[in-house]
Amino acid sequence: MQRYLKVLGLFWSAAIAAEMEYRVNFILATLSSIGNLAGSLFGLFLFYRKGYTFSGWSWTEALLVVGIFTLLQGFSATFLAPNLNRIVRHVQEGTLDFVLLKPIKSQFWLSVHTLSPWGLPDLIFGGVTIAYAGIRLGLGINNYLISLIPLGFGVIVLYSLWFMLGATSIWFVKIYNVTEVLRGLLEAGRYPMIAYPTAFRFFFTFVIPVAFLTTVPAEAMLGRSQTIWFVGAGLLAVILFLFTSWFWRFALRFYTSASS
Repeated sequence: MQRYLKVLGLFWSAAIAAEMEYRVNFILATLSSIGNLAGSLFGLFLFYRKGYTFSGWSWTEALLVVGIFTLLQGFSATFLAPNLNRIVRHVQEGTLDFVLLKPIKSQFWLSVHTLSPWGLPDLIFGGVTIAYAGIRLGLGINNYLISLIPLGFGVIVLYSLWFMLGATSIWFVKIYNVTEVLRGLLEAGRYPMIAYPTAFRFFFTFVIPVAFLTTVPAEAMLGRSQTIWFVGAGLLAVILFLFTSWFWRFALRFYTSASS
């Protein structure tokens, strides 16, 4: 574990040093984050402007979901996209060979080799939105702490979906369109699941588990999440993570190295 932490520190320090050569990107990323958050708030406003409310969700409570969604967007932009999108490039260029030859687990290397600080604005704005809504709702520190459990499960689920999609590039080299489809589906998480018709709620809960990314953590923060959803989120996260590790090893059986 200590060796992996040391390697992680070397990876991220080098990545930040490289990214800071293009500091204007941070300004552009901030403007993009502001635009995305404004779009989310405007969409929510359109639902609530004439007194309509999602069943069981006030405007301020729905803001928690928007904040968590923005937070996860920042996590994806900071840690997932910079790493997992490169799996395609490694397969295309044959540089995956060099990753597999390193004395470290290839899944770990591919998952954490780099990071992008341009996702920080989303992390900050998501945190501010959650804090603002929490103050308005009178939430205490215990509410935030209990929500970290399903939120952590949601992060594992999100990572697993991204990595499995990246692993399919071994068979289907160009998967950028599929990546965009997944990104589009995850957009449904910006609002409480009750906002969607029953068929969509079923799809976004049991097929593409978007509900476990935002709505379940928000309900936990509000103190009204049922134990079954906690257990379900935990089981889903563990099963998906273990399946992801197995799926990567399975995919590597079909990888043809550039030197063969």
